[in-house]
Amino acid sequence: MSLPTHAQIIVIGGGIIGCSTAYHLARDHKADVLLLEQGKITSGSTWHAAGLVGQLRSSASITRVLKYSVDLYKGLAAETGLDTGWKMTGCLRLATTPDRWTEFRRLATTARSFGMEMELIGPDEVKRMWPLMDTSDLIGASWLPTDGQASPSDITQSLAKGARMHGARIMEGVTVTGFVMDGQRITHVETDQGVIACEKVVNCGGMWARELGAMAGVCVPLHPVKHQYIITEKIAGLSPDAATLRDPDRRTYFKEEVGGLVMGGYEPNPQGWVTGDIPKNWEFRLFDDDFDHFDQHLEQAIARIPALEKVGVKQMINGAESFTPDGNFILGPAPECANMYVGAGFNAFGIASGGGAGWVLAEWVMRGEAPLDLWAVDIRRFSGLHRDRDWVAERTLEAYGKHYTVAFPHEEYLSGRPRLVSPLYDRLAAAGAVFGSKLGWERPNWFAAAGVVAQDVYSMGRQNWFDAVGAEHAHVRAHAGLFDQSSFAKYELSGPRAAEALEAICANRVAREVGRLTYTQLLNSRGGIEADLTVARMAEDLFYIVTGTGFRTHDFGWIADHLPGDGVVFRDVTEDWGTLSLMGPHARDILGRVAAQDVSDAALPFGSARLITLAGVPVRALRVTYVGELGWELHCPIAQLGVVYDALMATDTDLRPVGYRALESLRLEKGYRAWSSDITPNDTPFEAGLGWAVKLKGNTPFLGRVALEAAQGQPLAKMFAGFTVDAPGAVLVGRETILRDGVPVGYLTSGGYGYTIGKSIGYGYVRNAAGVTAEWLRDGRYALVIAGEETAAELTLRPLVDPEGLRIRC
Repeated sequence: MSLPTHAQIIVIGGGIIGCSTAYHLARDHKADVLLLEQGKITSGSTWHAAGLVGQLRSSASITRVLKYSVDLYKGLAAETGLDTGWKMTGCLRLATTPDRWTEFRRLATTARSFGMEMELIGPDEVKRMWPLMDTSDLIGASWLPTDGQASPSDITQSLAKGARMHGARIMEGVTVTGFVMDGQRITHVETDQGVIACEKVVNCGGMWARELGAMAGVCVPLHPVKHQYIITEKIAGLSPDAATLRDPDRRTYFKEEVGGLVMGGYEPNPQGWVTGDIPKNWEFRLFDDDFDHFDQHLEQAIARIPALEKVGVKQMINGAESFTPDGNFILGPAPECANMYVGAGFNAFGIASGGGAGWVLAEWVMRGEAPLDLWAVDIRRFSGLHRDRDWVAERTLEAYGKHYTVAFPHEEYLSGRPRLVSPLYDRLAAAGAVFGSKLGWERPNWFAAAGVVAQDVYSMGRQNWFDAVGAEHAHVRAHAGLFDQSSFAKYELSGPRAAEALEAICANRVAREVGRLTYTQLLNSRGGIEADLTVARMAEDLFYIVTGTGFRTHDFGWIADHLPGDGVVFRDVTEDWGTLSLMGPHARDILGRVAAQDVSDAALPFGSARLITLAGVPVRALRVTYVGELGWELHCPIAQLGVVYDALMATDTDLRPVGYRALESLRLEKGYRAWSSDITPNDTPFEAGLGWAVKLKGNTPFLGRVALEAAQGQPLAKMFAGFTVDAPGAVLVGRETILRDGVPVGYLTSGGYGYTIGKSIGYGYVRNAAGVTAEWLRDGRYALVIAGEETAAELTLRPLVDPEGLRIRC
């Protein structure tokens, strides 16, 4: 095939992700697709992948993506005539410690919440299923019968053939050398054999995705890590249908292959590869065997399966795999380039993810929107921090080392810290702050009292900060607390068309009079919630927009993508402004002692945005709350944040700094939603109980309006609801199954503890195909499945503290 001069969509990379994406673009969308592979199909890391296929993740949407992979692999051979090696063997995950067993009990609950049947079984049943295993140290195992294994090369070749059958063109031996750019848009792909015009590019370059992205100014934060496994000789007594095994407490995995075993693992001391570009001509290449490093896995594997001690090793595979700083893969539109999409960094889950990742990426490319909530893997979860390759390498190796550790709730990464700090960092540390990290920012999670070690101690039950956070919570409710929220993402939209532009993308009316603040969602074409933020009109032609720390790149990109081409200027001003949130019933008294202006309710009513002066510093005072108390967000030039903080603290000896764990508890009692958990692109404002923030009464067109108008007045198949649990030992972390009269009707999206009411609190969506009505809700008896145990719960549709909202408006 000669190199074409034009293609609608060029997919770069012929591994399983690229071939799956090309297949779905051609099959589902009849797109004009050209796939370019610098070597041969599968020659990067796909060919040496181990091929285990698991489905369960902590996100319902990502679990759906992986379930799609399994469904696709089951039928692909019949479509293409090429076998995929798919075997639905099921998977056993082994537990040898109480913490691991609790983790599995929660995983089994999550699985059932997502419509999957994961069973928990005892050592005797494990021994029956896997006679060669030593089960003497087991507490039990989880069993997911629909997991399996496949041949990575065979699946990929089958997908490639399917792509060709549906009209895609695939060219091997063509190396991409650069891009011709028109501003932030790729117009041509440059190769070693010529230049090709195109409309969109999909970067599925595997380990090479990082340097391919860099050619277009795109940051793809991944790091190649050496991953080893062995293939043994035949083992007597090993069934060809043996379940795949994951033995996380011994950091190893196993699958049957031609009568022997594939065995590998995830060590706590991984070996990274290059932080620079991948060496040329690395197709079908491996590193030298490294049994010195691998011995830690062999020792653990033999202890689990003693027969391995006397079985020969046919081959060691020591290849590079792409891993990411948070252990999740990377999909979606590159924020720095208007027409590049990325599918890379699969953390050794490329085979399990390949089918579904290609499906959703093709939908994203063609429609300009993700087909479901993919925030957990969205490339826009990263920021400029991730351009630092050394930082990415360090954090990625930590994430690799955690691959099989117990996933404790609220656990923080430790590497590469501190990276970004507010001017208050030293003051807060001196006050006993225990910091967490969000998108590189150090933020106080809680404050240890004098004489208490300022450090998290993780557990599956109540953690060591529980009482300290309770004291902070109570202090905010009774007096006032000061939160350093300088990490908030902050933007300014200015220009003569600024108001018009925001009205076109905001679900609520934001073009109010100068000095007003509006809480609003940004919606997709399906009416799903793509962002949740506040907009303050500071002048006729200036709007100040505030959103969550972790959503900085995502929300900026979403807004920028939907702005007109002229009449507006959109800027990220996050580092320009520090933020202190002063919250509590005494907040006005404290603020009034420092402010040069009147801060009465008449002067600064709820929902106002005013310029005031504190200790000689100009401050944007936004009267809004996320804790359900009287208060303000105080935004000042970040260099002067310390001046404002010191003045506020000095004026009231009872004012104290408060951390994010107390903020979370406070917001749960008020029923405030959190984007990415309680509200997502899968949920509409009507379903989320936020219909009051939608401007359907007027005629203003806005993104998502058509979908909401179609849904208005229709029965809701799901509705956001709250639950409280009286059981004192109940620990809610999210994804617990909601039962109504003993029947599953949904799962929690978030959970925690409410110190004011003295109960655990959870929120989630209840579902009923015939419609969730007030009568249906009222007539049910509710319970939550918490780590496998059914626990009575009480439903609530109103805030648990101050349901009328009197405190925030006083």
